[in-house]
Amino acid sequence: MTDTTATTAMNDAIGGIGGVPETAHPALVAAAKGAAEAYRAARAAHDRQTLAETVEMGADGTPTMRIDRIVEDAVIDALAKHPVNILSEESGWIDKASAYSLVIDPLDGSANGAAGVPLTAFAGAVAIDGEFTESLTVWLDTGRVWWAHRDTPTPYRTSGRTTLDGAALSMLRPHTAKPGPAAAWWAAASRAARVRILSTTCLEAALVAEGAIDAFADACSDTHRLVDLAAAQVMVVRAGGAVRDVHGRGIVLDTDLTRRWSGVVAATSELANELSEVLADARKGARQAD
Repeated sequence: MTDTTATTAMNDAIGGIGGVPETAHPALVAAAKGAAEAYRAARAAHDRQTLAETVEMGADGTPTMRIDRIVEDAVIDALAKHPVNILSEESGWIDKASAYSLVIDPLDGSANGAAGVPLTAFAGAVAIDGEFTESLTVWLDTGRVWWAHRDTPTPYRTSGRTTLDGAALSMLRPHTAKPGPAAAWWAAASRAARVRILSTTCLEAALVAEGAIDAFADACSDTHRLVDLAAAQVMVVRAGGAVRDVHGRGIVLDTDLTRRWSGVVAATSELANELSEVLADARKGARQAD
């Protein structure tokens, strides 16, 4: 299939989002379409204050904004006819007794989306009998798409950087009230040539996959849920990169959304290992000094 044919197929499938082949899992495509359409509609129908309003507590134990609820409801509705289990940020685990599971973050970067900052993403990964096989990330504000399958060649290539010194690094915000994570954040930042805070893990992972940035990390704050990292497990690894947890915990399919990781997404295994070590050592040193 040519790139043009693939783009046309996705445009037809989800109304303007191009770049995914016809072989993509239909549930993944349906979820992306539901998220994209609901996100656009929510932004058009509501003001920023309404979108940012907390309406409930999500299955992951964190507050759910109205914009989260609108987008996720649309995604769950879009998946109603698909025989796949669903693990989603707000609704949690929906068991359909299938060998196929869809792990999704319907709206990553919720605070950005509610405020009108154009840095939000849909991300999903297909797992077959617990093994991640396929992923789709959509930059909701632009329609740009990253699709990957573990058994299919991908056009994405990481930067190939192997060392932290001089790297282009993206991280979650520094947790200055917590000595360990604060020290870890600054330890990594002081080694990098450039540091960005975009507040959307799924989009930042996609940027690592295509070589726009060298690495992304949560500096030991244990903020990441599985829905934040599942797509990267396919996309970034297929592009030559690596996905780690700072503390060495396996990032595997788990239906408990209260489980947390400090994810590291990097251009190479060497960089992932070094960045993880720098973060963990700085956290440990700060805790000992406290």
